[in-house]
Amino acid sequence: MKRIALWGIIFILFGCIPTQQVVKPIESIKPINNPFITGFNEVIPFAEMTAEDIPEATDLTLAKAQKMLDAIIAIEDGKHTFENTIVAIDDIWYEIAKVEYPVYLMGSVHPDELVRDNADSSIITFSEWETDLSLNEDLFNAVEKFANSAASKELKGEDFALFDDTYKGFLRQGFGLPKEKRDELKVIRNELSKIGLEFNNNISSYTDTLVVTEEQMEGTPDWYKDAYRHGDVYKIDISYPSRRTFMQLSNDVDARKALSEKFLNKAADTNLELIPIMVEKHHELARILGYNSYAEYLLEDRMPKNPETVWNFEKELNETIREKNMAEIQELLELKSRLSGQEETEINYWELHYLENIVGEEKYSLNEEEISEYFELTAVRDGFFTITQTVFGLKFNQIENPSVWHEEVTMYEVIDSESNQRLGYFYLDLFPRENKYGHAAHFGIAKGKQTAEGYQYPIASLVCNFTRPSGDKPSLMKHKSEVGTFFHEFGHLIHGMVTTAKYYSHSGTSVDRDFVEAPSQIFENWAWDTESLKLFAKHYETGEMIPDKLLESMLAAKNMTTGGDMAFQVFLGSEDLTLYDSWGKEKSETLLEMSQRLHKDVLMWNETPNTARITSFGHLNGYAASYYGYAWAEVFAQDMFSIFERDGILNPEVGMRFRKEVLAPGGSLEALDLVRTFLGREPNSDAFKRSMGL
Repeated sequence: MKRIALWGIIFILFGCIPTQQVVKPIESIKPINNPFITGFNEVIPFAEMTAEDIPEATDLTLAKAQKMLDAIIAIEDGKHTFENTIVAIDDIWYEIAKVEYPVYLMGSVHPDELVRDNADSSIITFSEWETDLSLNEDLFNAVEKFANSAASKELKGEDFALFDDTYKGFLRQGFGLPKEKRDELKVIRNELSKIGLEFNNNISSYTDTLVVTEEQMEGTPDWYKDAYRHGDVYKIDISYPSRRTFMQLSNDVDARKALSEKFLNKAADTNLELIPIMVEKHHELARILGYNSYAEYLLEDRMPKNPETVWNFEKELNETIREKNMAEIQELLELKSRLSGQEETEINYWELHYLENIVGEEKYSLNEEEISEYFELTAVRDGFFTITQTVFGLKFNQIENPSVWHEEVTMYEVIDSESNQRLGYFYLDLFPRENKYGHAAHFGIAKGKQTAEGYQYPIASLVCNFTRPSGDKPSLMKHKSEVGTFFHEFGHLIHGMVTTAKYYSHSGTSVDRDFVEAPSQIFENWAWDTESLKLFAKHYETGEMIPDKLLESMLAAKNMTTGGDMAFQVFLGSEDLTLYDSWGKEKSETLLEMSQRLHKDVLMWNETPNTARITSFGHLNGYAASYYGYAWAEVFAQDMFSIFERDGILNPEVGMRFRKEVLAPGGSLEALDLVRTFLGREPNSDAFKRSMGL
């Protein structure tokens, strides 16, 4: 079963559309006049919030949580039950998360600096309280008393899973150690909370811009020039939509190199010194708990069970894709040699995407700018709605005039098609802003849970950074990089929305970290299938369905860079695991030396000199010793999608079975059991290899 994270936040992204309609605004009731304090199944009126509401809501929530904690501790010996002890602990986490999650979101997306600052301060306050809770000896004693009772032996199903995860979770926090050691753990956890928040903020708040001339913009489309023109020059910032197009299409090699120097040094001025401190604190924690490294501690409770299994996985994966990776690089070298008129033996990072784009055009008649004209953002969104209505029995209604944190944010309700019952709400925050979280992610706001009043709706937000509409031109999405990302993050959201788990601690995406990506990765496949693409891929001006010839080129080029793409995942996974396993034991090389060594071992192109890509590797905080999980989970994702390929990718019977057998249980069952049930057999890597063109 899923092991409960006892501290911190995981946030872990056409035609006639019958699934979307506008409904009346939601009435939001505020019992004590603080927008963050909501009743059962009420939504937060974000537009009404002020910076001062955040610390007040934090204090109110933790005061309520403290009363709940005191009630558990006050239970007399012999009177501990599953409900008054184990479920009561789950209730505490639920009450905290209802405020902590949206506060965390505001710290990542709100345009007001004071709101973000207060949110960051409150997250530290929450984390410190949660650390105290996870190391509270009186609470552990209450759990242990119930564990030793006859009633604990009679638990079954979700009830047993909650008890088992709660008890084992406490044991892994260090109970059994002397009090002074537990006090050390408390200090370290609080330090890690502050360091992690600082690390994240250093990345999200970092900005830089390259000023280029008309000549240096040669090769880029007119709409791009219009979007970034400032008088007689162009200002290319380091956000993904801005830099990606320039790195792919600008003919100026020196300008591409200069831009890469800027975005590959993101947060280098701060995080280069902070990462070793963050890593060492993780290792200190593990050593106190009796482990050689943080990776050894963490992985004991995950599918691999130990670092050696993950190292073998990364090694085997690298060997599996190495031949394809080499063939891809050789193709780029031949192109570079032809363009330069001399034999070339190396590919530099600032050349990589530019050359890949030319190969796509020449070999597959692939023109990303032309293709993007068939993937206007609202059409892609509505296409996803159509697919999920057909396959998973869901409907989506847009909320009219929602109370949101920025005028561009939209809100929706999710409806079960069969029962017509509301399942939850979600927000879409899709365009870049200064000081906004800079990548694409699914943020939980409230998780599903069975309460005395009924089932609490899940509430979530997708935070993305797609190209903003400009003038008469809407937001057009790159198919491979952006449509796939949108479907991926929506997969996380659907995982949370359709949960039926009884308890907060098992709800939705509260599954093992090395499985949590599988339900989102499987959704990416619907962005690559002819049958599903023809539901929504239409020209933004004419409404013309994407031509078969263009579609054939896209699908033929699908695996054009899968060798290099997966090699990059191996590189990141190895970098993460090195830091949290071997690098912590013996620092014989600096952070950059380690990163550069792994780059040379795994990747076949040269990094931009004098850069520090690792300093903006945000997963080093939230996914410490866990980044391998992306590739690990994709093996399961592709294996499960093979059932759709066999029986029909829009088959509602298969879709509903996947929804009920894999998505709905959340973390209440072992991840491998969910996969086995859906497959009807043991999982294997055959479909995963096929998906990469191997």
